Amino acid sequence: MNLEGSCHCGAVRFTVDAPHPVPYQRCYCSICRKTAGGGGFAINIGARRDTLDVTGQENVSTYQSSESAERAFCRNCGSALWLYSPSWSDLIHPHASAIDTDLPVPPERTHMLLDSRANWAEPQVAPGDRTFEGYSEESLAAWHERTGLAR
Repeated sequence: MNLEGSCHCGAVRFTVDAPHPVPYQRCYCSICRKTAGGGGFAINIGARRDTLDVTGQENVSTYQSSESAERAFCRNCGSALWLYSPSWSDLIHPHASAIDTDLPVPPERTHMLLDSRANWAEPQVAPGDRTFEGYSEESLAAWHERTGLAR
């Protein structure tokens, strides 16, 4: 699925091809919560890094949030844009909140890293949702395959 995204102020716009575009995974870790999680969590989706096309690249800054993750954001308005990890060098993980294209609605959600959620961030767990104190062992690709939503 071809996605279009942008920051709040419009200084950064991007397109990317996402074979795993369903925003089903809610991460409650402190990094996601503090850098992008208005609801106490952040949602990333899976896209092919080699298809990322950015307009306004000079307005993109990055933050090395851990040894294995670099987070991109707009240096003007602070909008979280995407996460990159060399552990998955062929992927880029746009924040669902930065996507302007209508995204598919997930039939179920995965709530992960609940062991580090803020006490005020109450997960809205629906029937069929999965919850994990740590990481889910199911990858973005595997979830999309299992649910028949891979593109």
